[in-house]
Amino acid sequence: MKLAGPRTLLRPITAWLGAALVAVLLLFGVGIATAQAGPPPDAGPAQISITDDDGDDDYVYSFGGTMRDEDREPLVGVEIIVSGNGFENSGETDDSGAWRVGVPDPGTYTVTINTDTLPDGVQLRDPAHESREFEISAGSQQQSVLFGFGDPGETQTTPTTEPSETDSESDAPADDEEIPVATEQQRGQGFMAGLTQRAINGAIFGLMLALAAIGITLIFGTTGVNNFAQGEMLTFGGVMFYFTTTIWGWPFVVAVAATLLACALFGWLNDAALFKPLRKRRVGLVQVLIVTIGLSILLRYLYQFIVGGGTNQISGVSRGAPITIGPAVVSTSVLISAGIAILVLIGVAFFLTQTRIGKATRAVSDNSSLAAASGINVNRVIRIVWTMAGLLTGLGGLLYTYFIGGAIRWDTGFQILLLLFAAVTLGGLGSAFGALIGALVIGIVTEVSTLWLPADVRYAVGLFILILVLLFRPQGILGRKERIG
Repeated sequence: MKLAGPRTLLRPITAWLGAALVAVLLLFGVGIATAQAGPPPDAGPAQISITDDDGDDDYVYSFGGTMRDEDREPLVGVEIIVSGNGFENSGETDDSGAWRVGVPDPGTYTVTINTDTLPDGVQLRDPAHESREFEISAGSQQQSVLFGFGDPGETQTTPTTEPSETDSESDAPADDEEIPVATEQQRGQGFMAGLTQRAINGAIFGLMLALAAIGITLIFGTTGVNNFAQGEMLTFGGVMFYFTTTIWGWPFVVAVAATLLACALFGWLNDAALFKPLRKRRVGLVQVLIVTIGLSILLRYLYQFIVGGGTNQISGVSRGAPITIGPAVVSTSVLISAGIAILVLIGVAFFLTQTRIGKATRAVSDNSSLAAASGINVNRVIRIVWTMAGLLTGLGGLLYTYFIGGAIRWDTGFQILLLLFAAVTLGGLGSAFGALIGALVIGIVTEVSTLWLPADVRYAVGLFILILVLLFRPQGILGRKERIG
């Protein structure tokens, strides 16, 4: 099997770059139009007004809820104070009793209700709930906080499963959330609503992971290298999008095109400047692995030097109007990101199974020596794989910024790096389709686990699955057993 010349080799890369750009522009264009049009009058959560002076629209993460008295009447003008991590912000309930207070970063915060601002005759059912700690995670930008109001004497007979005592996220309607004492049926409905919400969030998160995980598995399949700098390739996509939109103020179309092109070039440069010379010198895989770890550290702290150590908000990124899917609520921008990821993943599957270079890539992955003997230019295939990996992972980083509310950190990719390797290992090393399946499983499991476990340890659940896979099925779901000896 013989590959064509360089121009022919560049055609699929150009085609996929153009297709990815068109998909991003079309789908994000719809999202921008929706966001600019604003939510319909009955859009529910989108109507929550923000009454504090700090501009909560500038924050990616927020706490919120609805306050009603025992007669289900909204409590207006009640002050809520959120503090923690060296930050403090406050807000008030609006005419419907709704409130929201923004915070700059995920973490643990103390939410305090100013009881002096409660109307006469209204008091907390449990005075201990005047100030409580809640946690908000990177994957869930809004955290619901509930307060129960009534006679303090009733707290002795109130079940411990009272909704106002939960600190988990909830997207159920506010009227249901504020019921002081939940029945078994209501608790069951609340659990199913939370399960559905987290499963949808997890599936979307898995799609973001899949884009980068496929890049990892393609590189491993063709070169045998586990690239621990893949997380920084994901961060590169978000950082480039941040610079082109927020720092340089480029038009959206130009910013997206420049970001995708830069990501593809970044992948190409990784191979041309570093990994191809290492291959020529026949450097061992262990040494190359150490090089990728060093490259990861270098790039990560370079990003920190460039963008700072905090969370940077990308201008022009809006969550858009909320869309209800059964009991779950998902923002427009997140659904658009998921749609783009699905289209790109379908395109990658077509590329690998139906195009000459895709088949050559699979041949090199199966047996590079035999592929070279049959006329395939292995180095060119590897160069294309690195370019595709940069493009896919960078696109994943761009979309991930929308998934987490339009924010980028210097270590965004590093935070989910081990989840990427867990997805690749679960699906089967070297299998692109296995990486997709593994990413979806890891994404869903990590999000659903927060129903029972603190959000801080949800990523540990994904790594626990990785350990189980290595113990009982080392080759992964779609991987093949290898003979040793």
